[in-house]
Amino acid sequence: MRIVTFYSHLNGLEFLQVHQPDLWSEIEHVIGGVDAAACRTKVSKEVRTLGHLLYSPIRMNAAMDSAFRVLGWNERRTSYWVTSDARLIRKTMHMPAAQQKAEIEAAGRAPIPSYNQTDFVKDRVAVEVQFGKYPFVAYDLFVKHMAFYVGDIIDVGIEILPMKELQCVMSSGVAYYEGELYNLIREGRGVPAVPLVVVGVAP
Repeated sequence: MRIVTFYSHLNGLEFLQVHQPDLWSEIEHVIGGVDAAACRTKVSKEVRTLGHLLYSPIRMNAAMDSAFRVLGWNERRTSYWVTSDARLIRKTMHMPAAQQKAEIEAAGRAPIPSYNQTDFVKDRVAVEVQFGKYPFVAYDLFVKHMAFYVGDIIDVGIEILPMKELQCVMSSGVAYYEGELYNLIREGRGVPAVPLVVVGVAP
């Protein structure tokens, strides 16, 4: 697998190159180490590609997962409590989880447990590998990376996406770099307010 191109949002890549160059090198190493041909194992059952051999998101994810973990990148999960009261959410948002729950209960509301999880975090950099359906990319960029950034857990979020040339030989509905780049730029230069690097990959 190779990196075809990338987009630096709010100087995400520049931050890495100055402050965490070794981590950017590790990301390049992981992507470059994936044997794309070995991941072309999914026999299509869709009408438009019936019987064709497609790239398997599960196989590509598994290859990256094992490579990242060998290098010390691990999943990170942050738990918190939510409720239906917007004012109460604003009041408790930045409290520790136990205090959030107590405040919500003290206000006579029912606290609901929730969490944010990201695939790989190391030294304040988060990576999401997204070979799934297109709605998940917006959630990654505008919720996951943002939540970890606001929570002072990361400084940069990285989103790895297939280029259109790879997406064309995957199942339908998969997000692709060019389309998600358009969606990101359409939001404006400062949205989301978290430094990002969007990476497009292909065989």
